Amino acid sequence: MRGSPSEHALLGELLGRCTFPPPGTPVDLAVSGGADSLALLLLAAHAGLEPTAYHVDHGLRPSSSREAQVVEEAASALGAGFAARKVEVAPGPNLEARARAARYAALPDGVATGHTADDQAETVLINMLRGAGLRGLAGIRSGPLHPILALRRSETRELCAALGLVPVEDESNSDRGFLRNRIRLELVPLLSEMARRDVVPVIARQADLIRDEDDLLDGLAAGVDPRDGVCLAALDPVLARRAVRAWLRSTDPEAHAPSAAAVERVLAVARKVTRASDIGGRKRVRRSKGRLRLEMVEAPPRKPAPGPK
Repeated sequence: MRGSPSEHALLGELLGRCTFPPPGTPVDLAVSGGADSLALLLLAAHAGLEPTAYHVDHGLRPSSSREAQVVEEAASALGAGFAARKVEVAPGPNLEARARAARYAALPDGVATGHTADDQAETVLINMLRGAGLRGLAGIRSGPLHPILALRRSETRELCAALGLVPVEDESNSDRGFLRNRIRLELVPLLSEMARRDVVPVIARQADLIRDEDDLLDGLAAGVDPRDGVCLAALDPVLARRAVRAWLRSTDPEAHAPSAAAVERVLAVARKVTRASDIGGRKRVRRSKGRLRLEMVEAPPRKPAPGPK
């Protein structure tokens, strides 16, 4: 590997905090062309992996075709594979969430992303505002799917500059109409000012601690049969809720987390407060001989349109 001693030192220091799989492993990477994802590609190549960079063009910006070219050129220079995907995202509400869903649908399973510690802090704060509970406060899980999660956004920019890559600047990142951008541009700086310290590593460490506790509770709840109403009613409410949540998620084709209200309705049936209860999604939970079971609720017949008067 060519490069100056300072470049080697920077690469070595950053790689020491990454969670890539062993050298020689083929990996698929989501690479938008921004500094974080280009750093992901750089580090994967220098870690001795066999990366393929996947770029998804949403067609939402005039510069999107140029972004794909930036990624392709970087992949070629690093001896990595390259694949381009195009998706269509219609204008309208929840554009950010819909674009993200379309992007992940176009990417291969097990693709690694360039989320950093800054993304971790923003994700935890977003989840806190949404009332996501322990699972949300645990943030993003470190590992092969998020191998540069311990790095800072400033470090990915420094790495790109040191190795001569010019990242794409996504103009939408300055749009304060998106919640994540307001958290990045306003809330995180405000919290750092109030705390008189950089809060990003503080929030990231808290997420790690919460994730350990979340995993422990998952392990304890894994041995619970949520369909055993007697057992569920006698169980500590924390574990009972967790067991019910896992059960309901497992019955959802898209594995959506159930609402807190749905979980409490299931527990009310287990505790014999009521014999059956609708829990949303055209589902009902019913107790019979101490056992709980889920039933599909038929949609009500559509009323005929009123005729002319």
